[in-house]
Amino acid sequence: MTGTYRHLPLAKVEPGMVLSDELLDTHGQVLLPAGAVLSERMLARLQDHGIESLAVVDDTPPDPAQSAAERAAQLARIGVLFRRHDPANAEDWAAQVLHTLVTEFRVGKEVA
Repeated sequence: MTGTYRHLPLAKVEPGMVLSDELLDTHGQVLLPAGAVLSERMLARLQDHGIESLAVVDDTPPDPAQSAAERAAQLARIGVLFRRHDPANAEDWAAQVLHTLVTEFRVGKEVA
C-alpha cells in the first residue's frame, strides 16, 4: 500500500484503522490483506494468533514545520553531494541534469 504508515502495538490499534501491509502468520499464510479495515473481532482474533503489533495507515496530516525541516535537510544533503559542481559551467551538463533529477526525486519539483 502506498502512503505513510506507523507500527503500533496491538493494544493501541483501534477498530476502524486500516492495515497498511498484508499480515502474515508464522507459516507465511495471509491473515489479512493490505487495506483491510480492522474491526474489534479481527483485533481479538489477531491476539489469539500471537500478533503483537501491526503496521497501520497513518492518516494524520503532516506537520508543515516538520515537512519544511525535512525538505531543508534534503536540500542541504544534495548541496553536499554536489559541492564540487559549478552550475554556471555549461560544459558540465551531465552533472546539471543529475542534480536536477536527484533534487526532483528527493524533494519534488519546484513550484514556480
